[in-house]
Amino acid sequence: MTSRTHRRRALPGLLCLITALALLGSGCSLLDDGPDPAPTADRLAEGLSKGDLSKVAFVSEKAEVAYAQLWKPLSSYDAKVTVEDVARDGDDATATLGWTVDVAGHPWKHTTKAALTRDGDAWHVTWKPSIVEETLTPGEELRVSRVNAERGDVLGAGDAPIVTRRPVVRFGIDKEQVVGGPEAAAASARRLAALLDVDPAGYAKEVAAAGPKAFVEAIVLRRSDVSSALLGRVAAVPGARGISDHLPLAPTRDFAAAILGTVGPATAELVKQSEGRLRAGDDTGLSGLQERYDEQLFGKPGIKVSALPADHEALTATAEPRVLFAADPVAGTPLRTTLDPALQAKAQQLLAGIGPASALVAIKPSTGAVLAAASGPGSHGQSTATTGRYAPGSTFKVVSSLALLRSGLAPTSPVTCPAAVVVDGKRFKNYSDYPAGKLGRITLRDAVANSCNTAFIGQRDQLRPGALAAAAGSLGFGIDHGVGFPAYFGQAPAPASKTEAAADLIGQGKVLASPLAMATVAASVAAGRTVVPSLVPAVEPTTEGAAPAPLTAKEAEQLRALMHAVVQDGSGSFLASLQPPQVLAKTGTAEYGTPGAGGSLPTHAWMIGARGDLAVAVFVATGQSGSRTAGPVLESFLRFAG
Repeated sequence: MTSRTHRRRALPGLLCLITALALLGSGCSLLDDGPDPAPTADRLAEGLSKGDLSKVAFVSEKAEVAYAQLWKPLSSYDAKVTVEDVARDGDDATATLGWTVDVAGHPWKHTTKAALTRDGDAWHVTWKPSIVEETLTPGEELRVSRVNAERGDVLGAGDAPIVTRRPVVRFGIDKEQVVGGPEAAAASARRLAALLDVDPAGYAKEVAAAGPKAFVEAIVLRRSDVSSALLGRVAAVPGARGISDHLPLAPTRDFAAAILGTVGPATAELVKQSEGRLRAGDDTGLSGLQERYDEQLFGKPGIKVSALPADHEALTATAEPRVLFAADPVAGTPLRTTLDPALQAKAQQLLAGIGPASALVAIKPSTGAVLAAASGPGSHGQSTATTGRYAPGSTFKVVSSLALLRSGLAPTSPVTCPAAVVVDGKRFKNYSDYPAGKLGRITLRDAVANSCNTAFIGQRDQLRPGALAAAAGSLGFGIDHGVGFPAYFGQAPAPASKTEAAADLIGQGKVLASPLAMATVAASVAAGRTVVPSLVPAVEPTTEGAAPAPLTAKEAEQLRALMHAVVQDGSGSFLASLQPPQVLAKTGTAEYGTPGAGGSLPTHAWMIGARGDLAVAVFVATGQSGSRTAGPVLESFLRFAG
């Protein structure tokens, strides 16, 4: 306990001096009332403030030990005790003490009295528990209980609840209800584990290590996942119980799971890092937004200081300890996000059957709001949608097109599309089913619509150094932003060789992107300006480095025409039936890894698109092509969005 101030009383001595002078002036003799009890009261207040009564004279020698034992549950909290009054009656005095105890941030203010007795030239304090709290009686004990605050919800667009309290069932073994000792408890644990698909040996070990009255949790399931049949089988296991409870959960297990994160018991490391905010047993954010905004969502726990009788072990479940002080918890503040629950759920549904890592990101171009950011089951808990790093393939030709437009080309400018091109000994070619009728002399529009690799590579000498990175920045790509959630915006570094520069133009080489980054590119084209994605509206985005050159109205119009050509005449023609409004798109396939049995490299499958005020990127880590693998997912999502 740290040192605190206390108030010394000078008034009684002053009154005594005035009284003495008056008596002398009247010719009366001065009576000696002996020592003043105020200094003893002051030492008591100081000792109570410091948690050290070694300098206080007590009537009983055991007083200091009794106080230390009584105060132990509160010993970690700061207390300030002052003397408010000392009333003397001959050889007895009563000190009125004012207490302010900071119990976990809640001030407990109360007043108590201490009895003082004169013994010769000294005053002694009579120890009673009521010095600490006026209603305490000998034998009672103090207990401090933390009352957890209700965790704040995570909200979506329109403040629709996303993560909120939902019913669950906690399954476990209540050892007090198991007859037959440790062996019977272990047997019940193994039976219950088998029913719940939990490791039997590991759970039996946990049950064996727990106390004789412990409830040892095996698993927590959503109430919607618990059948009546399962409850019946659990009830047949001696000591097994299913306890109804509520936990902060998203609508489904996979709903934006990698972004939203999880909530669970605080680890010892988290408790230490919290500097007193968390305690063992608290539920706290362990990952994702739940972890990043835990302090906001956690709220402020309440507190109870109670008095327990000497025989408190005999308290029944319905008996309540006597409450001396209580402060209600303050619920956590909800976290608002831009996620659209319906669009996010649809995105998760569309990715559910895809084996490799996959993602779908949807952005509202007019505001930059992230409406959906889904990662498929093949991502294994990672946020492929916002932090994945993959070669974007031909979807990056939207960026390359802007660089070429700025170098002087127009959508109608002629370019050459040969079947293959060699750069410094490296042979580049078009994809296997590239239309033969679009080889030779074509326009930039046709090169984008049909995704001619060789045409773009053939224009490499038209670009000044840094032009590709500058164009990327204008479309929101490759510029790091602080947006309040884990996000990777891609990279387009300076090439180290001519072959690397050629590969960069078609989204290979050292160019990397996340689905979020490519959705941002599509959104920037649709909006006609550089879009910065926003998932947590309260966070004002910050940008590292110099701001990119703005996208001009003419450039945006030209890029929209090029991306619309993909739908009119190219690899995205299957999206034409979604019009109106006009649909923009670009497919992408990027080679990676090592050749398979047939000698060909596996490929990432991409497709980006925009329709109305919606821009979308779809990614599948291993697929046949952008149009065949990612395309159907994009089409279904745009059709659902309306």
